Amino acid sequence: MTRTPVFSRALLWFLALLTIAPFAMTLLTSFKTQLELFQGVFTLPSSFSFQNYISAWQDGHFRIYFLNSVLVVIPVVVISILVGILSGFGFAFLRIPGKVLFSLLMALGMVLPSEAFIIPLYHELRWMGLTNTYLALILPQVALSIPFTTLMVATALQQVPRELIEAAVMDNTPRRRLLWKILVPAIWPTLSTLALLLFIWTWNEFLIPLILVNQEDLRTLPIGMMFFQNKNTINIPVLMAGAMIVILPLVVMFLIFQRKFISGVTQGAVK
Repeated sequence: MTRTPVFSRALLWFLALLTIAPFAMTLLTSFKTQLELFQGVFTLPSSFSFQNYISAWQDGHFRIYFLNSVLVVIPVVVISILVGILSGFGFAFLRIPGKVLFSLLMALGMVLPSEAFIIPLYHELRWMGLTNTYLALILPQVALSIPFTTLMVATALQQVPRELIEAAVMDNTPRRRLLWKILVPAIWPTLSTLALLLFIWTWNEFLIPLILVNQEDLRTLPIGMMFFQNKNTINIPVLMAGAMIVILPLVVMFLIFQRKFISGVTQGAVK
């Protein structure tokens, strides 16, 4: 087995450092004082005090923004995956008239940018009286997530060994039990990957909350961060602490589901 060339390893390390450097700089700055900030970007703070985080959490209202993001992300992920399992099962095994057309429409919905439909979406939700509500943040993102979850779940279900499904059918297993007791556990790595991707996409969503909600007590973290940055351009350490509050949940979720994520991404290629 040939060893990886030294140049390739050095290049990989260099690219890794370039990726980590902005995160490390933000993390270090979030613990500094204003005076320590001017001593150097990568200099260590004299003490790792959480005062900047407390200021951002309380004075910057990140407590409200964080709670709103959680209240939006959890329903979006749960509903999207549940609906995606049901619709994916139908696309994988049932005879649906116009299945190919529906697949094309869902694929179109996956690639259509939010800017293309945000104005009619705003007028529709305003006509329904849903603007400035949690439903205005949840329903559009569920609708945007369902095409991706449906196609991904359908693909994963089609890769389940046919012998397993045929054995369950020969045992007269009810369709509901076949789905939830046999098929869903078989595609669990794919579902974990879906949950992580939907969490990241929903957590980072910017345009929909910006347009459909204009009340401060309903803002999510990305929108709250934008307004906090506009009002707090002087105290950079507190600003970086707010940025870390936005980023850290994503990092923690990825570290928790890292193995499941890699397994879900490579599962189709391996099979």
